[in-house]
Amino acid sequence: MTDLRIDFPLERGRTVSALGPIDLDVAAGSFVAVVGPSGCGKSTLLRAIAGLAVPSAGSVRIAGAPPAALVASHQLGIAFQDHALLPWLTVRENIALPFHLAHRAVDTARIEELIALVGLAEFAGARPRQLSGGMRQRVAIARALALRPRILLLDEPFGALDAVTRRQLNIELQRIWWDQRITTVLVTHAIDEAVFLADRVIVMSARPGRIRHDVAIDLARPREREILSAPGFHALSDELARALDAA
Repeated sequence: MTDLRIDFPLERGRTVSALGPIDLDVAAGSFVAVVGPSGCGKSTLLRAIAGLAVPSAGSVRIAGAPPAALVASHQLGIAFQDHALLPWLTVRENIALPFHLAHRAVDTARIEELIALVGLAEFAGARPRQLSGGMRQRVAIARALALRPRILLLDEPFGALDAVTRRQLNIELQRIWWDQRITTVLVTHAIDEAVFLADRVIVMSARPGRIRHDVAIDLARPREREILSAPGFHALSDELARALDAA
């Protein structure tokens, strides 16, 4: 994205500057986390990448094309804090939904592959009400991956979960990303989550959201649970905490 700015209209012709200017390049196959104070525009940034928020100035390009091109070709997957599963469909049917929306034949092998990938083989026939919150989020991530997107956008996918479940799902998400290697952008409030999952962490300022820091996470992959207690992990977490306090 280049010189991206997003303003929101207010009453009486006034506007509020929500985001920008922002210049950001994300390498293909990388995992980038975005942190920042509440209301700084993290989710707006994600929505701009998804083509859901229209830039007031500047541009967003994904492999040289506007987001709408990836949306039209179903190459962009999104998972939000609210899993948004259809309650009358099973796990298998919810994951298959993107095929129906794209008017494609359902790839049953891909569905079964994803069910196994997110560890829900025993629950493939269950409906959302029969699943825990963590299981529902796994289904939402599997659904976002169904059509093999080029970009995966995650907006606080584990924000509503308890700390133990959230940590377990961070480990699962890292395993899934390591297996799929899809370019991923994660918005989170949790510094430890950002450090554990990302190759880079972007720290945004208070509104209007701008990039204050861009921190490389030079921890070896794949990352196991033990890394959470490593000195290097804590040093990076402390560095980001200081940057966030100054944001």
